Amino acid sequence: MKWMLVVLAGGMTPVNTDLVFDKFADCLAAEEQMRKHYTDAFEAWDRWAAANIERRREYSKVRDLQAKRLLSNIGTCVPHAGGAAVAPQQQSNPAPSQPPQGLPTPQPSPKT
Repeated sequence: MKWMLVVLAGGMTPVNTDLVFDKFADCLAAEEQMRKHYTDAFEAWDRWAAANIERRREYSKVRDLQAKRLLSNIGTCVPHAGGAAVAPQQQSNPAPSQPPQGLPTPQPSPKT
């Protein structure tokens, strides 16, 4: 079985890396290396910010945001179907359609 590394941006949104491995251990090693790169990037940014952001309060706020941005990206190894694409399953009873974006949704009239 082959394994593909998928990054979960922000811990939630899957991003396909197109990195496919023959061994699960190789995929896990790539995920660990990816995590190390994110950690190194955050540490480099943190050293720069500590030297360049004058007010401690601003530094603290920006550091928290930067940590969430960089360190919440995680990787996971998922089984890969080889060269064949796996078609998503269609639902037997689709959900009702959503109103188009930008149009107000009708509100119920108030009870008197």
